[in-house]
Order: sequence, then C-alpha cells, then structure tokens
Amino acid sequence: MIYLDFEKSVEELQEQLDKLKKISEGGKVDVAPALKELEDKIVETRKNISANLNGWQRVQLSRHPERPYTLYYISQLCSKFIELHGDRNVRDDKAMVGGIGKLDSESIMFIGQQKGENTKQRQYRNFGMANPEGYRKALRLMKLAEKFNIPIVTLIDTPGAFPGLEAEEHGQAEAIARNLYEMTLLKVPVICIIIGEGASGGALGIGIGDRVLMLENTWYSVISPESCSSILWHSWNYKELAAEELKLDAKHMFEFKLVDGIIREPLGGAHNNPEEMVKILKREIKKQLIDLKDLTPKERIDARIRKFSSMGFFEE
Repeated sequence: MIYLDFEKSVEELQEQLDKLKKISEGGKVDVAPALKELEDKIVETRKNISANLNGWQRVQLSRHPERPYTLYYISQLCSKFIELHGDRNVRDDKAMVGGIGKLDSESIMFIGQQKGENTKQRQYRNFGMANPEGYRKALRLMKLAEKFNIPIVTLIDTPGAFPGLEAEEHGQAEAIARNLYEMTLLKVPVICIIIGEGASGGALGIGIGDRVLMLENTWYSVISPESCSSILWHSWNYKELAAEELKLDAKHMFEFKLVDGIIREPLGGAHNNPEEMVKILKREIKKQLIDLKDLTPKERIDARIRKFSSMGFFEE
C-alpha cells in the first residue's frame, strides 16, 4: 500500500498492526485485544482524515497510483466484454478504450480513458491523454450504441486531451466539439462518471450525459491546479492554493449544479478497497439506468439540453 503525505498517521498505525500480527503468528502471546484496538484506531483515523480533506488532497487521491482505472472497472463490472478499436479513419488511440459489455443481463457500451498501471503501460496509453482519433473512436462507438439501442456509460479519468502539435493538426478542438454536439442528441441513456481526474476538454469530450456523476475523491475543472498556478503565479508552488480557489472537488461541483451526484468511495479511497468500489459503482449505474429508461428519447434529449444550457452565467 502506498500512503500519501497526509496519511502518515495511518501508515504508522498500520506498521504497528503488522508487527503485532507477526507476534500473534507465534502463538505464545495473546495480542487479540491490542489488534482490535489498533484496527479500530486505524478506522477512526481514516474517518478523521476523510472528513477534513482539502482540494489538493482530493487531487492527490484522484491520482493515487493504486487507484482503479477504466479497464479494471469494466473487467469487474462485466461478465463479458468485447473491446472495439479504431476510429475508421486514422488509427486506434490507446488512451481511449471502449466496447460492449454485459452488466448482469444488460448490454452496455462502456467508453473511457485508460492511463496505464506502470511506466510502460502509461507510455503505451499516453497517460490517458487522447488524440482526436480517440474522441472520434468514442463517437463511433456511441453512434453504434444508439443504432442498437444500447445505453452508454463513460468513465472519465484524464489530465486533459493530448496537447501535442500532431493532435492540433488532426483537429483536436473539432473532434471534442463534435462530441459535445453529438452526445447532446443521443437517443439512448448516457451516464458519465468521473472516476479520477476530469480535466478540461479532455473530460468534456466524453462527458455530456443524462447523468454526470463524480466519485467522492475526484476532481473536475477547466484546468489542473499545477497549470493554474503556473499561469497566475508563474510557479507550481501555489498548486494547493489554486486547488482550493478552483473549488474542483465533488462537493463543490455538486453545489454548483455542474454534476448530478456524488458516489461515495470506501473508507480511505477507491484504491483502499477496489472490490467494494466496483459493487458501489454497479449499484449506482443500475439505479440510474432504471430511472432514465422511464423517459422517452425526446424527454432525455430535452432534459440534457436544459441542464447544460443552464450552467454558468451569461447574457444574450
């Protein structure tokens, strides 16, 4: 288990617990009461930390190297999954994954960014930063789902769309803008869930849906705290202040009515109990699908347009 800087107290208690467990394996000393006391103390400490997390700490949790990624969730949620590849134009973007999966008895089109679990995989997946081909692949899969009346679930986890020269030459802005337009008009239910980082247009490119939900320890913003700090203060040293001022965590996003709900995570974060996180996510997806299927396609589209049109402040 990797502990973050604000989790040092938990790490120290866990080390004590591990030592006691080794002593108990010898069988000569009864340490059961001490074990129970330490376990309770760890739970209590985690609760206190979780209740007092600031914006930057939420960002750190969203980036935790052991946090579950898109393909993990899909593999655990689905009894069967067929990944689909390519945008039918340029190439297959490895940062964007998608395909049809069976959630219990129901077929669902899953689409999401994949970061990679180690250095080699992260390079292969371009750190979850999709090129235009990735967004065009996502749109192709969405249109395929619409054709066969299959609900869509997107899992968002990206530090942003890839900002490279080649991406711009291939029409990054157009690809994302096209997805915003097309997703608004999809006739099938669309659920978007931020499972890690939700940065800028990279997140929005697969983030227009009937329900936009955030896991408890995720963030959603037009810019990352580091980039905001570098623009305003010409240094990354103010990233913690930027995270607070951006109000990018799930609680603030829900208060601003930019997302429709917050999905709780297991104590300590999704990485602390991935199996439990999968169960929670599955229940939420099924619940939302039941609600959305009661609406006609026109009702869903109209509600989608009203929801996103009402965001922000503007004058005509």
